[in-house]
Amino acid sequence: MATVLITLRIMPETIDISLDGLRDAIQQKIETFSGKVLKTEKKPIAFGLMSLEIIFSLDENKGSTESLEEDIKSITGIMNAQVIDVRRAFG
Repeated sequence: MATVLITLRIMPETIDISLDGLRDAIQQKIETFSGKVLKTEKKPIAFGLMSLEIIFSLDENKGSTESLEEDIKSITGIMNAQVIDVRRAFG
């Protein structure tokens, strides 16, 4: 049973959306999906718009994160949620 590390990029609808509020809502959905949030980071995109990148671990047997992505996209204030990296954890 291997663990994978997944990086998820969240794009808010506007610059006025609180990324901290989104982070808390997303973290709850990830934990419900049996994942564990390891790191969150705000990254500048352009003209004051920031994205939120969340790195979390998940059991490889869980399979696809498609349903989690769709669930996260349903949160008010989120324009897009996309997995940008998946790696197998060692150690």
